Amino acid sequence: MPPTTLRTLDLNLLKIFDVVMSERNLTRAAHQLALTQPAVSNALRRLRETLGDELLVRKGRSLEPTARGQELWPAVRGALQQLQAALAPNDFAPATSVTSFVLTMADATAAEFMPGLLEVITHQAPGVSIRVVPLTTSDPRQLLDDGPADLAVGYFPAVLTDLTARAQTGERVSFLHTLLFQSDYVCVMRKNHPLAAGTLSLDDYCAARHALVSFSGRAFGFIDSTLAALGRSRRVVLTVNQFFIAGKLVTESDLLTVLPRHFVKVTGYADQLAVRELPFVTSPVQVHALWHLRLAESSAHGWLRAQVAALAKHEFPA
Repeated sequence: MPPTTLRTLDLNLLKIFDVVMSERNLTRAAHQLALTQPAVSNALRRLRETLGDELLVRKGRSLEPTARGQELWPAVRGALQQLQAALAPNDFAPATSVTSFVLTMADATAAEFMPGLLEVITHQAPGVSIRVVPLTTSDPRQLLDDGPADLAVGYFPAVLTDLTARAQTGERVSFLHTLLFQSDYVCVMRKNHPLAAGTLSLDDYCAARHALVSFSGRAFGFIDSTLAALGRSRRVVLTVNQFFIAGKLVTESDLLTVLPRHFVKVTGYADQLAVRELPFVTSPVQVHALWHLRLAESSAHGWLRAQVAALAKHEFPA
């Protein structure tokens, strides 16, 4: 097969490929592209034949990328976004534009932001769709660099420290960020837990059994680091990757867990929880929005960032 070049490739196929990769569903991709599903399928077939790879394969009800498809997508998405920004940097009109955004955030953050974002796109931007993917790391830069996510929202202290250090040495940084709000963590337990009455002591906290929320799966978090600095430790008997699950589990057990204070009120089971201040000092939780530099001049992405910032200001006024 002769090598593929821009002269032999129909560039419209790349736009279709980008949308299908984002949606992982032919029906949703066809709706967003204002095409029929057979037309999208035919375009994918042509691109597969041109590149000599399946690119996406069916897995259950969704489509999953092949290794080649996953490798190709960041370059395709980045090139399309840069070209769009260069050709029409100020053309995003929420009321008429048809586009999609992929956000990555923890379930606690999504519980705060998604109801407001849904209201915004329902009433102001009916052609916009949003997909939230799980935040499974404390450093989402690869997700943003490789293309699966357009915006990360969360607590990224190590990332911000690294970006600041690189900037101070004059190194070019490829990511931008803005502070959305500041919160803190609290200890939660079931309403009638033996420790639910009165002040929670450090001895009682360390003697209890704990559930830990860990995006990486490691049974050691920042609370454990804080305790280690005090010469103390705790017994983590259960590790999960969602705040919602951790909170729900403690309503039905004698486990303690740590949740963001702002999340407790939106769990749906706050009346089953007792909230206590942690018996040691922890750093404030600063929730940032983080995005790739290539999207800095995108008017569509700028609109998205503005909506997220406005919701943060509404939900968490200074």
